[in-house]
Amino acid sequence: MSASLFDLLHESHEIQRQLCRRLTAARASTAQREQVFLQLKVELEAHAAAEERFLYVPLLMTDPGLSSSRHALSEHHQIEELCEELSVSDKQGEAWLDTAKRLGEKVRHHLKEEERKFFKVAGRILDVDKKDMLGRRYQKDLVRMRKKYAADYQRVDVSSAGEVVAAPR
Repeated sequence: MSASLFDLLHESHEIQRQLCRRLTAARASTAQREQVFLQLKVELEAHAAAEERFLYVPLLMTDPGLSSSRHALSEHHQIEELCEELSVSDKQGEAWLDTAKRLGEKVRHHLKEEERKFFKVAGRILDVDKKDMLGRRYQKDLVRMRKKYAADYQRVDVSSAGEVVAAPR
C-alpha cells in the first residue's frame, strides 16, 4: 500500500523543519547557509507547487474548503516573499539571519496549522479514493518540481530517492 496524501505531505513538512533548523544554526558558515538556503528554497517551492495543485485546488472547489485553502495560499505567498528577501548575495549580515529566523518561524507556523487544522478539514471533504489519487499525483509532481527548481539554481540536485541535496562539485 502506498503512503497516503497526508503522510506524503508530512514527509516534506519534516524536511522543511529540518532545513529551517539548519539554516539558522549558530555555527553555520556563510557557504553552509547558502547551500542550506537553496535546498530549503527548492523544497518550499516544489512542495508549494505540488500541494497547491493536488490539495488546495480540489478543496477550493468545495464550500467547506474555500476559507482554509485561501488562508494556506496566503501563507505560501508570505513564505515566498521571505525567500525572495533572502535571495541576495550577502548572507553574512545580522539582517539576513533575522530574516532567515522569520522564515523559519513562518514555515513552522504554517506547517503546524496545516497539520492540526487543514488536514482535518481536507480529511472530511476528500474520500479515500480521491486522497489516494491525489497522493500519487502530488508525489510525482513534487519530485518533478524539485528537479525543475534544482536545475534553476544549479548548486543543488535531486537524489535518486527524490530528495534535494547539494550538487556534486
